[in-house]
Amino acid sequence: MALAGNELDETTGDATVREIARRQRLLSVLAKAPANELLKCWKQTGLDPAVELLRGPESGLVALQGRAGGTGQPFHVGEVSATRVTVRIGSGQVGHAMIGGRDTRKAQLVAVIDALAQDPAHADLVEREIVAPLEQLGNEADAKVRRETAATRVNFFTMVRGED
Repeated sequence: MALAGNELDETTGDATVREIARRQRLLSVLAKAPANELLKCWKQTGLDPAVELLRGPESGLVALQGRAGGTGQPFHVGEVSATRVTVRIGSGQVGHAMIGGRDTRKAQLVAVIDALAQDPAHADLVEREIVAPLEQLGNEADAKVRRETAATRVNFFTMVRGED
């Protein structure tokens, strides 16, 4: 299966595309969630799978690129610290995590949750008890920032006089 940009090759089905989008959403929500809220949701599930570390946790720097105007030439913005982990749970699923920062415990937990979300026996529980509440919390935080930013917005108008 080959994915290039927004193009899909002929062997990729809709189910595969949906699964990729679902997993991207899951990992995005988990990586952005505050560690204390992630741990609180995790504890409520009561899950405690056997976990084998396959790689990491490893902390390092990741280079960031930007584009002038969002679409122009790429340029180097800087680096950000990141931590990555790969685990295998007892049922055989492999989970991955890469989070911003150096919180190795959070990275391991995200990887375990990723692996559990791939297990059909636990996927619904992970979505209902962990991902959905954390996504809602993130949406509320984003809305609050947007409201606070909108309250400080200044509109500048230029009046053109007909004397020119």
